[in-house]
Amino acid sequence: MNAKRSDKIATGVLYAMSGIIVLILALLLFYILANGLPHISWHFLTAPAQSFEKGGGIGVQLFNSFYLLILSMVISTPISIWAGIYLSEYAKPNRLTNIIRTSIEILSSLPSVVVGLFGFLVFAVQAGFGFSILSGALALTVFNLPLLTRNVEDSLRSVAFTQREAGLALGLSRWETVIHVILPEALPGIITGMILSAGRVFGEAAALIYTAGQSAPTLDFTNWNPFYIASPLNPMRPAETLAVHIWKINSEGIIPDAAAVSAGASAVLIIAVLLFNILARLIGNKVYKRLTGV
Repeated sequence: MNAKRSDKIATGVLYAMSGIIVLILALLLFYILANGLPHISWHFLTAPAQSFEKGGGIGVQLFNSFYLLILSMVISTPISIWAGIYLSEYAKPNRLTNIIRTSIEILSSLPSVVVGLFGFLVFAVQAGFGFSILSGALALTVFNLPLLTRNVEDSLRSVAFTQREAGLALGLSRWETVIHVILPEALPGIITGMILSAGRVFGEAAALIYTAGQSAPTLDFTNWNPFYIASPLNPMRPAETLAVHIWKINSEGIIPDAAAVSAGASAVLIIAVLLFNILARLIGNKVYKRLTGV
């Protein structure tokens, strides 16, 4: 067997494996969307869920998912940016830096259920937050922070060293070079990574079962005072998210149309995650073109 034939066989095997992966993903998406899209309507997206009756929706759960996502990203984004800047630009290669990076790798590979149990013990019990949006957001921060930090560090390291030299040659300090030269150059990769991680967090369920809770109390959308107990913005209320709702109705099955609600909610969740991925590419490319003028 000559080298050219071996290369063709290896290339064919790689194409076949890639095609199988794409086919499995396409069939999975088609199955979920085909079963769920017929059940999606404006009423389904805005109506509250029902416990023992048909016709329930996912309005509260959908709002809770976005609220938790925004709150967790507000907490984790600044921390991850400063941590990534330190590891990329200031941390010297020594034992402490190796321990920090190893800890980040370990935390990023933890199962979400472990993060949920940690959040339950630390935030819900020890800190006294109970089953609340705040406990869930902090648990999601622990879950998401290592991934965001690694993304920021990798994006900053991908910037050519000549950019740093150019900034220093112009009389900028090291910090000014990072803020005005390195960070803007790495911004498209950072934004893309953050949007993708947001999509991952949006579909999280296990970590929120033990922290944000499994109940969705009736909310008063006319009162946005965060200190009012029924306010949608109250961070101390329990909040069942969309992913937790899907798990709950499939495990309990107490509503007559559980299969239809589950299929519709799953389709909404898949569409939201797909939109996060598409948005990451569009925004990343747009920011890159604006910053580089390409």
